[in-house]
Amino acid sequence: MPKPLVVVPANETVKALQVMIDVLASKKAIFVCPPAINGVMPKFDPTPEFVDDQIACVVESSGSTGAPKRISISLKAIEHAATAGQERLGPAGQWLLALPINFIAGQQVLLRSVLADTQPVMMNTALPFTTEAFFRSANLLSHTNKYTSLVPTQLAKLVAACESDKALLETLRGFRAILVGGQATALELQERARALDLKVVISYGMTETSGGCVYDGIPLEGVRLKIAPDGRLLIQGKTLAEDQYDWIFTNDLAELSESGKLVILGRADRVIISGGLKVSLDRVEYLGAELPGVEELCAVSIRDETWGERVGVCYVGSPEVADDIANQLAALLGPAGKPIRVIRVDKLPKLATSKIDTISVSKLFSKESI
Repeated sequence: MPKPLVVVPANETVKALQVMIDVLASKKAIFVCPPAINGVMPKFDPTPEFVDDQIACVVESSGSTGAPKRISISLKAIEHAATAGQERLGPAGQWLLALPINFIAGQQVLLRSVLADTQPVMMNTALPFTTEAFFRSANLLSHTNKYTSLVPTQLAKLVAACESDKALLETLRGFRAILVGGQATALELQERARALDLKVVISYGMTETSGGCVYDGIPLEGVRLKIAPDGRLLIQGKTLAEDQYDWIFTNDLAELSESGKLVILGRADRVIISGGLKVSLDRVEYLGAELPGVEELCAVSIRDETWGERVGVCYVGSPEVADDIANQLAALLGPAGKPIRVIRVDKLPKLATSKIDTISVSKLFSKESI
């Protein structure tokens, strides 16, 4: 029979945790809307009062490259993702919530806390992430087994701060696992984190898979992977939001190693055709972010009458390196990969999940041409 769908603002984390107890008992389902402002509920598209009995939560995807969509996830799927993921990470313990709960990664932290019967420490995710706030919150954890879930930009800030903050470094080393996902994590960042003896686990997944379903390239129990003829990754298994017997197409290009380990090559919808040649915008970003003077970089497509599409780059970093960025990327990727426009900004536009808002970045190039 249908059950009530409870709407909770993203900044009411304690209430969401309480509702999650009823979600696991199959009494209620939850939809976490954007944060309330001064106690006033935000505007959002209406939600149904009741949902099908098997539904645990309705989650809105991040919409980093298009309009967000709502995905209904079954209790069976999200609980399997939580338990299989925890088994891979280690014994159940206490979690530090550092991600917004209106997205799947944040809700998984609440769910795993309920399953472990432990009280999570919850940061104020309505405020910008700082290493100081993380340090204070992490030191409130009391369990032997400590866990947290981060996005790469948060990990990058923590790793950079560890160079001069030994107390923060020791606190981070105290985590049994630091789960990192939501977007691609640069290999250089992974290596820096592991060189500091941080127990980083790189996850791959999406809302449709109840969050991360592949850890360090290896699928969780009950999850299967294969590569389609066009190079896209397909996923099947118990963590799928809908029918676990169907294969779902992702928009990610991938390879499977001989040992079955997943290697993500980039987004299929982030490959442009420039002068008849394919150029991966993800590859442009990866190489561009490694250049001297660049702190963060985003690549987008720019329409071009002659080439069809060209690369545009927006970056945070030293103003002196703008010309070098274009020339060095041309040397690495060839003429088709050379950015025809480079814009420097103080900070890149971000979504609530800390992902770069590529739509807003694209609009910066439109404004520049007016």
